[in-house]
Amino acid sequence: MLKSSTEPSDANGIEELESERADGEAVLPSYELLTYPADYVLEVLVKKFRDDDIRIPKFQRGFVWSRNQASRLIDSFLKGLPVPSIFLFSETGTEKLLVVDGQQRLRSIVYFFEGYFGEEKHGRRVTFRLTGLEEGSPYEGKSYEDIRDQYPSEYAKLNNSVLRSFVMRQLSPNDDTSIYHVFERLNTGGTQLYPQEIRNCVHHGAFNELLHSLNAYPAWREVYGRPSSDPRQRDVELILRFFALSEASESYAKPMKHFLNQFMRESATFDKKKLAALRTRFQNTTDAVLETLGEKPFHIRAGLNAAVFDSVYVAFAQDSDSRIDDGKQRFEKLIHDDEYLQCVTSGTTDVATVAQRLRIASTVLGAVA
Repeated sequence: MLKSSTEPSDANGIEELESERADGEAVLPSYELLTYPADYVLEVLVKKFRDDDIRIPKFQRGFVWSRNQASRLIDSFLKGLPVPSIFLFSETGTEKLLVVDGQQRLRSIVYFFEGYFGEEKHGRRVTFRLTGLEEGSPYEGKSYEDIRDQYPSEYAKLNNSVLRSFVMRQLSPNDDTSIYHVFERLNTGGTQLYPQEIRNCVHHGAFNELLHSLNAYPAWREVYGRPSSDPRQRDVELILRFFALSEASESYAKPMKHFLNQFMRESATFDKKKLAALRTRFQNTTDAVLETLGEKPFHIRAGLNAAVFDSVYVAFAQDSDSRIDDGKQRFEKLIHDDEYLQCVTSGTTDVATVAQRLRIASTVLGAVA
């Protein structure tokens, strides 16, 4: 029997199941990493950034520091004060350095050296002049060029200041998956990033772009139940979860978080034909779900239930062109089935539970999907 939930839903309407929360906190596997310090002077760091030898992963959060914050960082270098280190990850194959931690500091330095604060907006960029320094500071209101022209010794000191960097390289296993966990650990001290936010920083590429494109699909927004995307990207993660289980459920292993990480890593091999097929599958499945079940069908208790979503979506994807008159009734039967309810409310990432709910959903909705 379907009962009201004692589990709350989060601010974006997803039911917070204890099993899903515990899965998200799963410990990292074992890796062999080499970490070494690299003392780059600022002039070299800026050049490496401009030459694309140092990269900000494409989907990492944008630049959020204020001009006062960035100015105080530059002031610290001018005064010889200590500045926190940054962490870089050496990407296998390209040897490019991915910024794992310290993006705001690095971008602030690059912007000051370029002379402009932030990226171009509406065809213009704001000149970067130091602001918010202590009263009487000779550097207040000065740009990089001003310091070069008016304070040559401080200019040389700034260029030759060192920003301590720690470079990490994964030795084994032969992939770069450890960067996900390093990023996660380094970000637990502040506003902790959600798994999909971190995947975006690590597994940038055509598949990741596809996920974000599909997240804006109008029918999906109706099924998901909110017109705007989740800033923490849990809606994007649901699309990834559907693809991973519909493609590789037979190889599923707990925790779900690592299973999704692995699928994201393997997506780097997907060609254009494969990506096009995935797009069509998701859109056809979403259209079928919306037509048969209506808006927000997976909000069976306190919010969108991820386990109901993945099992029903996988079942519908088996034949998303099928339609029968009693599709809604079959779904109602499914979500009132005691065995199925157990599989979508408790131990939802256990191997046996995942397999069981996929089987039940496929059986009950088989004539629909």
